[in-house]
Amino acid sequence: MSTIESILNETRVFQPSEKFTQQANIPSIQAYQALCAQAQLDHQGFWAKQAEELILWHKPFTEILNDKTPPFYHWFSDGELNVSYNCLDRHLATQADKVAIIFESDDGEVIQSTYRDLHLRVCQLANALKSRNIEKGDRVIIYMPMRIEAVVAMQACARIGAIHSVVFGGFSAKSLHERIMDAGAVAIITADEQVRGGKHNPLKATVDEAIHMGSIPSVKSVIVYKRTGSEISFDPTRDVWWHEIIQDAITQCEPEWVNAEHPLFTLYTSGSTGKPKGVQHSSAGYLLGTKVSMQWIFDYKPSDVFWCTADVGWITGHSYVAYGPLAMGATQIIFEGIPTYPNAGRFWEIIQKHKVTTFYTAPTAIRSLIKLGADLPAQYDLSSLRLLGSVGEPINPEAWMWFYEKIGHSRCPIVDTWWQTETGCHLIAPMPGAVPLKPGSCTFPLPGISASIVDEAGHDVENGKGGFLIIKKPFPSQIRTLWGDPERFKKTYFPEDIGNGQYYLAGDSAYRDHDGYFWIMGRIDDVLNVSGHRLGTMEIESALVANPLVAEAAVVGKPHEVKGEAVIAFVVLKGQYPQGEGAIRITNQLREWVAKEIGPIAKPDEIRFGENLPKTRSGKIMRRLLRTLAKGEEITQDISTLENPAILEQLKNPSK
Repeated sequence: MSTIESILNETRVFQPSEKFTQQANIPSIQAYQALCAQAQLDHQGFWAKQAEELILWHKPFTEILNDKTPPFYHWFSDGELNVSYNCLDRHLATQADKVAIIFESDDGEVIQSTYRDLHLRVCQLANALKSRNIEKGDRVIIYMPMRIEAVVAMQACARIGAIHSVVFGGFSAKSLHERIMDAGAVAIITADEQVRGGKHNPLKATVDEAIHMGSIPSVKSVIVYKRTGSEISFDPTRDVWWHEIIQDAITQCEPEWVNAEHPLFTLYTSGSTGKPKGVQHSSAGYLLGTKVSMQWIFDYKPSDVFWCTADVGWITGHSYVAYGPLAMGATQIIFEGIPTYPNAGRFWEIIQKHKVTTFYTAPTAIRSLIKLGADLPAQYDLSSLRLLGSVGEPINPEAWMWFYEKIGHSRCPIVDTWWQTETGCHLIAPMPGAVPLKPGSCTFPLPGISASIVDEAGHDVENGKGGFLIIKKPFPSQIRTLWGDPERFKKTYFPEDIGNGQYYLAGDSAYRDHDGYFWIMGRIDDVLNVSGHRLGTMEIESALVANPLVAEAAVVGKPHEVKGEAVIAFVVLKGQYPQGEGAIRITNQLREWVAKEIGPIAKPDEIRFGENLPKTRSGKIMRRLLRTLAKGEEITQDISTLENPAILEQLKNPSK
């Protein structure tokens, strides 16, 4: 059976410092291995113990795992709880006046909200939702700016047992319409506008457009938060102002106690084909996953100031903004703006101002900041940092080293976290006080996570060989189904041809090195087949970015009549955009560089230069657009979520 070839050669290893291990929640590799051994010995008992210790139950569970109808696994299914109660009420007796959220707006205004204040605001909105006849099991779309109010809206839904579905504020009316329809939402919570990078972007107008695209009889209420006071259309039969409906709402709201398997939320993720997939998560299993990962991977301490830069429109913003930090009783930062406004030092200024201890961001953001120069972060006091984190895609080793040296000053461990919308929380990531780090590797699975790498027939491959990343045993935080489409759920994540439908197929290619470390090579559909060699795009990208001229790179394939696929690289340089003879010279340099770093088989057939890469407003590179450009096809996909649509024209043609 064919396996995917690993071509990345990374030998650097960084041991946890003695100072870090002395205070770590998991202080040694032996402590990590002991947890893994417990989970291996008694998988269900291990997770039951975590659930009993970390969750406040209204009705304790007696059944741990119901696996009678795989892959529709149920955890703790006769227990009852409320997620909002676990995030807010549990802290009122012990730390009501602790700051829960430090919010910094786009223009620099800072607002602090304590746990007492947050609880009050959530209760008010929850009661207001009930006054609009929104109840347990109803679906509510949240289309909000990145502000405290977005978290309040999510928690208020959880409090009354309504199922929220957050849609990122950059999505188009068409995308929003599809999600409203698929969810059968009874209400939408939005704002007049959002403000990012000094620009005002309409939200309410987009909601109106989405509703008017076709009949949506399910939507009875649109609740509008007044962010800017801009003029908006208002339908008095449907639209209500947030500030008006909470005016008379009482400040206590008894939580709705729900079954452990009650859906907490659905979150739509784009499939490579077909309509968006509504990933459905349970209440108890999901909450448990966010809490164990806060403790194990983020090494949470009550004194931490935690900052995850993700928007709540993505799973990272759900797990490590709206739920995980609050469930732990943490103080966290929420930031409305972008890293380069009003200047390119905004991230570092926020860390300095609020004494951030844990900083969790995406490799895309890191690479963008690298391009702005290493001297910039040196102008700020980043000494409060003790832990760094990377999320969203594999981080190439050179970006890892820059993050480690320039931001962490070679003293902060980096937790490179592998997980997905569908997994709910980290599955493979280093415990920072226990695991030696290798730049670019997400290291080892969490205790209780049975990760493996297999070939196309589901057979384990030996270390050093690549294959499909799978999870062999069910785990509490995993996706329960796709909203309204259980057959697609089974076909997508538990295919019969790999493990007889028993294994969770992550959709990523990966390999384990000879020390057992996991390396993510990219999405399965990003694997290139070049002259019979199956190559992961991430490794070619890492080789390109290791060149001192390159700030960022993305690699895709296009059909080639001889080789099967040709390697096409889209490159952003640290210097100026090259043209003419300069572009040809740098193209040749980079092709030879890749040949030297990896081998001639990986040399890009084409290199296209751009001033940037096509990214969503959350910083994610839209590789499907790059594949379309590489093939010379017309772009028919929705590009309304692109931060920089003009870049597509620049990337159409290879450098001559």
